[in-house]
Amino acid sequence: MAHEETLAAVDLFSRLNKSDLTRIAKAVVPRSYSAGEAIVTEGDQAVAFYIITKGKVEVRKGEKPVNTLGAGESFGEMALLDGYPRSTSVFALEDTDCLAMTRWDFTAELNTNPSIAVAMLPVLSKRIRELMGEAVH
Repeated sequence: MAHEETLAAVDLFSRLNKSDLTRIAKAVVPRSYSAGEAIVTEGDQAVAFYIITKGKVEVRKGEKPVNTLGAGESFGEMALLDGYPRSTSVFALEDTDCLAMTRWDFTAELNTNPSIAVAMLPVLSKRIRELMGEAVH
C-alpha cells in the first residue's frame, strides 16, 4: 500500500517531490494501538516518528495533558534527527492507527538521497524559530 499522500500532508515532508515521497513511503510501517495504550513514553530513547492515520492521541508531560492530536497529524519527528530521550508521553485516546518510521530507516534514506534533507530544512528552521518565539512569515 502506498502512503505518499499521507506523507505529503505532513508539514515535515510537504516540500518533498513525488519520487522522494515514494522513497520515504517505503520506510514507513503501519502500527495499531488500543485505547489507553502508551505509544511513546517520556524519558525513553526516541527511535521513531509517527503519523496518525486513524484515531486520537493525547500528549502528556508528566501526568499533565498538553495536546490532543488526530488523523493527519504527527509526533516524534525530532526523533528522526537527534534520537534524544522523549520529552513527552503519547497515549491512544481511542483505537488508533499510525504510520511509523524509525530513525535508522530515515537516516539511511537521507544518506542515499540528500535532496530530502535539503527539502526539509526550511520546515525545520521554521519550527525552531517558532519554538524560540520568533514571528514566522
